[in-house]
Parts: sequence; C-alpha cells; structure tokens
Amino acid sequence: MCRLCDEGRPQNHFASRRNFLKGTAAAGAAAAGLNLFAARPAAADDGPPADMGRPGRRIIIRGGSVMSMDQQVGDFPQADVLIEGKKILAVGRNLFAGNAAEIDARGRIVMPGFIDTHHHQFETALRSFLADGVLINDGSGSPSGSTTYYEFILNKFAPVYRPQDVYINEVFGGLSQLDDGVTTVHDVSQIHHSPQHSDAAIKALFDTGRRAAFGYFESAGNFGAGVAGNQYPSDAFRIKQQWFSSSDQLVHMIMGGEVYLGDATTQQSWTIGRQLGLQIAAHILSPFGIRPIMDALAAGTGGSNHNIGIGPDNLFIHMTGMSDPAWQAVKDKGAQVSIAFPIEMNMRHGQPPIIKMQSLAMEPSLSVDVECTMTADFFTQMRVAMNMQRMAVNQMILEQGNFTPPNQWPTPAPGTPPLLTTRDVLRYGTMNGAKALRLDGKVGSLTPGKEADIIILDATAINVAPLNQVPGAVVSLMDRTNVETVMVAGKVRKWKGRLLDVDLPRLRSQLEDSRDYIFNKAQVPQNLFSAQ
Repeated sequence: MCRLCDEGRPQNHFASRRNFLKGTAAAGAAAAGLNLFAARPAAADDGPPADMGRPGRRIIIRGGSVMSMDQQVGDFPQADVLIEGKKILAVGRNLFAGNAAEIDARGRIVMPGFIDTHHHQFETALRSFLADGVLINDGSGSPSGSTTYYEFILNKFAPVYRPQDVYINEVFGGLSQLDDGVTTVHDVSQIHHSPQHSDAAIKALFDTGRRAAFGYFESAGNFGAGVAGNQYPSDAFRIKQQWFSSSDQLVHMIMGGEVYLGDATTQQSWTIGRQLGLQIAAHILSPFGIRPIMDALAAGTGGSNHNIGIGPDNLFIHMTGMSDPAWQAVKDKGAQVSIAFPIEMNMRHGQPPIIKMQSLAMEPSLSVDVECTMTADFFTQMRVAMNMQRMAVNQMILEQGNFTPPNQWPTPAPGTPPLLTTRDVLRYGTMNGAKALRLDGKVGSLTPGKEADIIILDATAINVAPLNQVPGAVVSLMDRTNVETVMVAGKVRKWKGRLLDVDLPRLRSQLEDSRDYIFNKAQVPQNLFSAQ
C-alpha cells in the first residue's frame, strides 16, 4: 500500500489499531471483532507463489489468452505476463523468466482488472431493499414510486449509521467486488456524519487491499442539519494530511462537490478540492434542479461567488438531462464522465447519455452506483451498457426504413452512431476507468511499467467453453464464477476461485448485525418479501 511497506519495512498508517478503534468509539468493538485477515494459510501445493508483490520477486503468468487493452502491446492467443514486485515487466510469447515462480494460465483469459468509477459502498447492508424503487417519490402511490432512494436510503437509513456500520459495509462491499475482478473503485461515501465516520470509511478501503479512490462527499440525510460532529467539507484538510500525504499507496482521495447542495457549498467544496490538488466529483442528473446549475458551471459562473467553472479536474457522474452547452463545456475542458447504465435505466435518472457522448467523440467509464437497487457485478455493467446502446441504435436504424419490403432492413444512414462492441465496453471498464480516476499511468492495461492489477478468467468453465472469441466471451458469457485469480499491485487477493485470508462467515455475520441495527434504528420494518 506504500513504498516502505513494499520494501519490507511495514509502516503503521493508522497510528495503531488500538488508537484507531478508540478514535471511532463504538466502531472499535465491531472492527476489532471482524478479524478481517484471518489466518487461513493455503496448502503448499495449491496456494499462490509466496512473496508476490515484494520488490525483486518475479512471477510469470504462463500460457493464457492475453488481452492487454493496450494497442501498442497487443493481444495474444497464448502468451505470458512477467511481473517483478508490483509491476509488469513484459508481455509476450515464451518469455524468459529465469527463476520466476509460475502461474499456469492455460485455458484462461488474462487481462487487467475492472475499474468502477462510482460506488456507494456504505449501502452494502441495504442490498436489494430498493430493487423496485426509483429516485424520488412521484406521488403515484405505486410500489416503485413510494419506496424511493431519497426518502428511504438517504433520509431514513443513512442518518443512523455508526462508524462501525460504515466500516463493515465498506469492507464487505469491497471484498465482494474483488471477488468479481474489480481491482479499483471510486467509493462515493456520502456518510461523513463525523470525522470518526470518515476515518472508518478510509480504513476499510485500506484494509480491503484493493486500489481505491476515497470520495469525500457530504453527509447523506443530515447535511446542514446541525448534527454534532459533521465537519464536511472542511475536514478535507485533516483527511488529506492524515491519510493521503503519500502519492505512492493504493488509496487516494477525491473531493466530493455536489452542486445541488447550494451555491455556497459548491463554492466551498470545489475551492477546497482545488486548493488540495484533488479531483472534484459530482452527481449530475435530471432531477434536483441541476440543469441550470450545470449551465452556470459551464459558463464559469457557478458557486456563490459566480467564479466556479468546469475543469479537467472534474469527474461527473451520470450526466443525464444536461444541455448541449453543458456537454460542450465538459468536452472542451476535458472533464470525465461516469455512466451507471443499469441504475440510470432502473431508477429514472434519465436515459444513459452514451449516444450523446458518441456524437461528441467522447467515451465514458462505467460505474455500479448502488447495490440497494442493482448488482455490483461488472460483467452486468458491461453487458447492460452494450445492450442499451444497441437497442437504441438498432431501433433508430429500423425506423430509417418503413418496415415494409424492400425497406424493412435499411442500411444505416450517414451519421448513425456505430453499434457498441464487446471491445468497446471492455475499454470503458478498464482503461477509461483508469483515465477517469487519474490512474492511467499506473493501471488499466497490461503495459510494461504499470502495476500488476490483473485478473485471470476461467474460459474452460461450462458457461464459456469452447473459447471462440476472447472479448465476446468475457462480456457476453462470463460472471463472477469465472474470476479465478485476482491480483492487485502484484499481490494475489483471490486464488483458484477463493478470496485469500478473509473470514467471510464472520464478516457476513457482522454485516447482518449492522443491517439489523440500521433497520431498527431507522424504524423500517424488515420484510423479506416487500420493501415496506
């Protein structure tokens, strides 16, 4: 997680576990009881090579179908990936590796890990609660229009979270995505009721052992309510100094700067983010009166001082329902866009703006958003992105004819957006994600010199074999059961289908305890067959 640790000189980033737990008060007892890295050594004949990720240690992944996601490196039906310490040394056929330990990848696909650019991991205990709901109560009285994200998740559940609830939700959600091959996340943790809540979220990201961007956003449900201890956004200075003084660690910081909280908060959060040299992220979507606010930002007149504008340091989430001038400013300024295709389609954010982005020669990254409504599985994210765009464009093409022979199957008219391919959405989920989080110099492709965030996927499994086309197999056929091995910065976190050194039954029990507390404290009945 840092240079000194990788050199074999472990550093205590958290003062001490005892002090951290004291600092988080009630969070301490629960976090201490998790025993996250439970001793569970693998047998010598079935465990991963020893000392992976340590400086000078060489590992070679042999004989897999290598999809590098780097045009200069290329793809190989059968090749090797040589790793030294935490970095990739070479990709190619029949590499000489000296005394490197070997990982047999025959019958497997070797590729970079997936990158999720927007995920509210603190909501893990609320999984599936809002499977039928939309964003805001629409007055219809329907099941979907009544049990909604704004009323329940933000204003009932979020305000009652304790630091220990934040910790276990973050850890469990992160490990679940590691199991799925997602090696990097932007955790949009809108749960900063106090510095102790913030520290619990950050420590969970470090403890999970994957690459992450800690998104320091507002306190959902009690922002501006005068709740004791709430120090957003000014606590960003302490957080940056205490946790993110080094640029050479797995977790870095992003400043949350929601624009719908009011001009004064936008002025403060964006100014702080830029003072600290942080990327600034914000949800930009159809409701909450955001469109005129975004237009002002595009014109450089946002915030209470009317001097806040869009820049290359912005990451905008969703971008549904925005005007053409706002889109042009996003493109011209080089801001990044993260699309959460399944959630936007399901919860009435507006149509995912992929065709708009294509018209501007832009590309998005992919994001999970909320597990209270949809899965965090990244194969689902890629499939839905491709399916949604192709549905819209295919219908567009059909309507260019008249549904009557000989014009029932027209040739696409000039200017029609090209259909997305499996290769496109794989790029969205890897390299584009790295670019969106300013990590493309470190990860996102199997490029010599980058860090070894690598997944090995089983293409011999019953849902994939026989292998005929690598991108198609990954996007169209696979799921988390095909994720056999996961490496982050050269260290194996999942091996032969099993997360290493994690006591999942105990973690699950802690998560269930957290869920029961949250529901009880929020006075929301627990009903396995209905959200209400």
